[in-house]
Amino acid sequence: MTSRRWTRGLAMAAVLLLALTACTAEFGDLRLRIAAGNPGGVYYKLAQPLATAWQTGLDIDRPQVLQTQGSPDNVTKVLAGEADVAFVAADVAADRYETRRDLRALARIHDDYLHVVVRTDSPIRSVSQLSGHRIAIGSPASGVEYIAKKLLAVAGLTGSVTTTLRGLDDSVRALLSGEVDAFFWSGGLPTPKLAEYNTQATLRLVDIADLMPKMQALSPVYSTSTIPASMYNQLVPVTTLVVPNFLVVPQSMPDDVAEALVRGLFDARGALASANPAALSIDVHPGIETQPIPLHPGALRYYRAQKT
Repeated sequence: MTSRRWTRGLAMAAVLLLALTACTAEFGDLRLRIAAGNPGGVYYKLAQPLATAWQTGLDIDRPQVLQTQGSPDNVTKVLAGEADVAFVAADVAADRYETRRDLRALARIHDDYLHVVVRTDSPIRSVSQLSGHRIAIGSPASGVEYIAKKLLAVAGLTGSVTTTLRGLDDSVRALLSGEVDAFFWSGGLPTPKLAEYNTQATLRLVDIADLMPKMQALSPVYSTSTIPASMYNQLVPVTTLVVPNFLVVPQSMPDDVAEALVRGLFDARGALASANPAALSIDVHPGIETQPIPLHPGALRYYRAQKT
């Protein structure tokens, strides 16, 4: 009798051990690659603590953070199977979704604000006055280049300006040295590098309120907002364009993985906000607002569970 109980006890212990091992190893073999933009950008800064959070929360190897050109490059990598998760501007994602319906969203994260920047002593006061000038429009294949070309087009300036592709640091240096007369940047508020450069009030933002109706006619993801004067040591606030950012994945991602990634994102909000203040806006309620990109079923399952 005692032998039978001992044998039964061993069997039960083995079953329990297998169950615990299965729970622990649920995502053990998962390998993730995060398409995250350039090291100076918000995407890359947020991707680092997010990778650490997913490593800890899912008990997996730390996801690889990929240095990329920006949103267009990021979404291309996800759809080509070269990345598993990507930070993408909503306008880029929406345009790509028109031809690739296998793109899905995990969450809306932070919003980016379009910055049209000139020197403080520049006579340029509106986008229309950029005609005939030299403009830096972001890194090649970046979200900045993507939106800059749209703004120049609606302003009727395509072909009447000289554009050059430069990242943020290079754009600021080129502006201050006189190599360009203006540059475009799209980023969170504040963009630390831009705020750092403008402590002496050598840079000025250009208001684009007059072009917003045409930009919003191009895409429903665009909205209008104000950059306060105090944000970048300006004399007056400016009206500009706002575009949300999404975390996107392929439709083929397993539901349980997508759900775990969303949970890990929101659990890591404190660490993300410490990396960049743009993450302070990450929240469950706006997180579901990823139109026109459908939420992944696993992400949707997470959001529905938060309402119970």
